[in-house]
Amino acid sequence: MIPHHLAVRVYYEDTDFSGNVYHASYLKFFERGRTEFLRDLGIHHSELAEQGIAFAVRSMQIEFEGAAHIDDLLDVETSVANFSGARLTLEQVIRRGDEVLTRATVVVVSIKVGGGAARLPRLMLAALKS
Repeated sequence: MIPHHLAVRVYYEDTDFSGNVYHASYLKFFERGRTEFLRDLGIHHSELAEQGIAFAVRSMQIEFEGAAHIDDLLDVETSVANFSGARLTLEQVIRRGDEVLTRATVVVVSIKVGGGAARLPRLMLAALKS
């Protein structure tokens, strides 16, 4: 599957007192990348919620390699590393031009809104298999 790309602009609210992007802001950028990746597959969080299904981050490993700054235009790349019945593992990279700033491996699980595991939506599994 071809990696998904999302352009993200760094705003003042994303930075800390040093002028660098605050570490927690990268989590928001990764989340936006995952959401738009799913949207491009035809998976919308609002529709899943109507079916009683949601996604939860089970684990995330992050490596910070460089710093982004206000007004930078970043590229959030999301690609599938692995998937099973209820679990999706994604590799994500944030770049400024050719420079890698941050990498993450994210394990996302499908859950029932009331609790407990749920299978990944059929539409999503079909798209991931193609």
